[in-house]
Amino acid sequence: MSIMKLTATTAVFAALSATAVFARDNVQVAGSSTVLPYAAIVAESFGENFDFPTPVIESGGSSAGLKRFCEGVGENTIDIANSSRPIRESDLALCTENGVTDIIEVRIGYDGIVFASQIDGPEFTAFEAADIFNALGAKVLVDGAIVDNPHTQWADFNGDLPAVDILAFIPGTKHGTREVFEEKVLMQGCETTGAMQAMIDGGMSEDDAEDACIEVRGNGITVDIDGDYTETLARIASNPNGIGVFGLAFYENNTDSLKVATVGGVAPNTETIAAGVYPVSRPLFFFIKKAHIGVIPGLKEFAEFFVSDEIAGPDGPLSNYGLVSDPELSATQEAIVNEETL
Repeated sequence: MSIMKLTATTAVFAALSATAVFARDNVQVAGSSTVLPYAAIVAESFGENFDFPTPVIESGGSSAGLKRFCEGVGENTIDIANSSRPIRESDLALCTENGVTDIIEVRIGYDGIVFASQIDGPEFTAFEAADIFNALGAKVLVDGAIVDNPHTQWADFNGDLPAVDILAFIPGTKHGTREVFEEKVLMQGCETTGAMQAMIDGGMSEDDAEDACIEVRGNGITVDIDGDYTETLARIASNPNGIGVFGLAFYENNTDSLKVATVGGVAPNTETIAAGVYPVSRPLFFFIKKAHIGVIPGLKEFAEFFVSDEIAGPDGPLSNYGLVSDPELSATQEAIVNEETL
C-alpha cells in the first residue's frame, strides 16, 4: 500500500500547568504483546510519513502496560497503553488515584487467540474447549466426581488426540490474552463437560465454581509465559509435544514453524473472526492519556493515523497481519477527533 507523505505541525512543547513543561518529543507506548506488532507497523509508517519522531513501542502485557499508564501524568509516564482486554474498574481506580482522569478508549479491531504447535510435532489439529479444560484444568469431572486432574496425555480423555504428554505454554496473568483464554476456553470447557454444575451441586457457590473452573494445574504441565509470544515460540521449538497460545497475527507471521488447531471445528483466520464464527476472538484496544494531547508532539496525530481507513480499514496493511477491521471504525475515528473520554 502506498501512503502519501503527510506533514503536521505542533507547538514545540506545551505546559500542563504553569510549572510543568514536557521535555519529551516522541510518543511512548507500552502494553499488550498482541497489539505490539500492529503498533510497531503503524509507528514505523508514522515516522516515515509525518514530521514527528517515530513513536517508541514497548511490550510487557496488557496489565503491565495499563499499570504504567496509570502511574501519573508527565513526561516520565507513557502516553498510550496497548491492551488486548477492556480497561477494568481496578485500572481506572489506580489511574484516578494518580491523577489520570481523562482517558480516551480506542478499539482498533479484532483478533483471535489460537492454539499452535511445532510444525513437525504431533497432530493437534482439532480442539474443543472441553479438551483444553480436561487437559489443563486443576480440577475436572471424572466418573461423575470432581477430582484433581489425573490426565497425563491428551488421549486420556479424547482418543482422537495424540497419545503424548500434555504440555501447554499459556500467557501469564498480566497478559490480556490470559483473560480471554480463561473466559472463552477454560470457562466454556468447564461448563460443557458438566464440571461447573458438579462443583455447584457439591456445595460451591457460583463465584467459587467460576474461580475453580479457570484454575490451571501446575507441576510443569501448564507453564505461564510472562514474556511475549517470542518466548512461547522458543518453548515450542524446544518442546515438540507442546502447544502454545498465540495471537492470530503472531501465528500468521510464523507459519513456517507453527501449525494451528481448529477450535469447535473452525479454523482461525480473518474471515472466520470477521464473521463471528471462530469462538475465541476478542477486541483490541489502546488507551490515550488526554492530558498529553497537545503536549507530547504527534500524539493525537499518531492515534488518528492508527485508526485511519488506509491503515486499520479492511484493505489496510494491518489486515495483512491478522487484524480484523472494526465495522464501527468510523465511530472510533470520530471519538479521537473529538477527544471523547471514558
